[in-house]
Amino acid sequence: MPSRVEIMDTTLRDGEQTSGVSFAPQEKLSLARLLLTDIRVDRIEIASARVSEGERQAVSRIMEWGAKNGYLDRIEVLGFVDGGVSLDWISACGGRVVNLLTKGSEKHCKYQLRKTLDQHVADIRRDVEAATERGIAVNLYLEDWSNGMRHSREYVYRMVDALRDLPVRRFMLPDTLGIFEPWECYEACRAMVERYPDLRFDFHGHNDYDLAVANTVAAVKAGIQGVHVTVNGLGERAGNAPLSSVIAALHDHLNVEMGIDEARTNHVSTVVESYSGIRIPANKPVIGENVFTQCAGIHADGDNKNNLYFNDLLPERFGRTRQYALGKSSGKANIRKNLELLGIELDEESMTRVTQYIVELGDRKEIVTAEDLPYIVSDLLGNSGDGEPDAVRILNYSLSVAQGLRPVATVKMEIHGQSYQQTSAGDGQYDAFVSAVRAIYKEQLGREFPILADYSVSIPPGGRTDAFVQTLITWEQGNVRFKTRGLDADQTIAAIKATVKMLNKIEQRG
Repeated sequence: MPSRVEIMDTTLRDGEQTSGVSFAPQEKLSLARLLLTDIRVDRIEIASARVSEGERQAVSRIMEWGAKNGYLDRIEVLGFVDGGVSLDWISACGGRVVNLLTKGSEKHCKYQLRKTLDQHVADIRRDVEAATERGIAVNLYLEDWSNGMRHSREYVYRMVDALRDLPVRRFMLPDTLGIFEPWECYEACRAMVERYPDLRFDFHGHNDYDLAVANTVAAVKAGIQGVHVTVNGLGERAGNAPLSSVIAALHDHLNVEMGIDEARTNHVSTVVESYSGIRIPANKPVIGENVFTQCAGIHADGDNKNNLYFNDLLPERFGRTRQYALGKSSGKANIRKNLELLGIELDEESMTRVTQYIVELGDRKEIVTAEDLPYIVSDLLGNSGDGEPDAVRILNYSLSVAQGLRPVATVKMEIHGQSYQQTSAGDGQYDAFVSAVRAIYKEQLGREFPILADYSVSIPPGGRTDAFVQTLITWEQGNVRFKTRGLDADQTIAAIKATVKMLNKIEQRG
């Protein structure tokens, strides 16, 4: 097993074969810079030759940047055995490395090219020699190599035997259709390494059976010196081996050196998500939104007791932080962890009340985040009474809004056990609600209604439309000025809750 493994990222070539993904030239240049300078992969494969004029422009810009910054020999382009046409295209773009696509299985050679192995080898030798004359370094892809090793191993050996004397830097071994499992992959890679100890091999895994990472680890364990990845696992069909998972697995399980900056992987993954339009699944290892989030309260409790639920995948390695989700499976330990981060301390009785409320929200499938906690604490504990039942209760209400008509509210409420109902219009739904309540107090009870002096709304950061809203209303009654708060995912309902709290306060004062 090698002590150091080369990482070649092919997001800009193989990753762009993901259905619906096409990177603009500026996006390709931006990602090339991030991969080589931030993540510090060893090499990148940025395009296929002869695809389009837009591809030519992108490759030329990347090559120009690479030449200025000393990366030109680490930027590669896929080329074809086509009598030098691909080589001319790459050379015109300023490229200096070609990854020549050859046929690594007898079936591909026979039925796609309709040639014998000897004819195919002759064509390859001609293009390798032409590349050398142009000053272009050559790596060879043995396309469909995994099927070649499974069904026509003698063909693979004869092909490599016929080409091993050429100036080829690397023979690259693709599991093109993602057919391998780790034990078969290990054996096939080991067979190549043992038969050709003087050659340098790369492994290129596809993820059709969700085994690309495992196969990549097996290949390195067998002695393969370089592996191919894509950011977020982009690629044709089920995609390629994802960069983040591969570097984590190789680092933790095989302890090989790669020279990668793990802390930048999350940033690059986010950029590729934005450019590609392919969302990262929440449970995607290493980079998914939820992978460093503990949900069960027992896990948070275990983390408090000598980190019982930690493994080597510490979030800080990848520019992330550990989080503790809030929902129906949350225990006090989860909630306490979040409160500690917010600098909030609660006694046991208060913790019990907050926990019970969050569990109830989880049962209703409402999302609760750490940013919501201050609002929940304020709502539950900030206005605690003396334990007496509320004097004022809203029994029912209806709010209606229609284009071109004033909003209307019908409110049915109970005050000291007596039921009252009123319908009013207003300038908004909440204004209509307050007008109906004010009418009950003035017209049916003959009492003054407090003046609304100030109204403010606080929304937790993060851009979530379902986030809890805290409405803070300042009231004036006579010479008394006081505030009440309401909390809900709906701003109007939050304001109604604050209003009901106000009514109970004035009833308590008599």
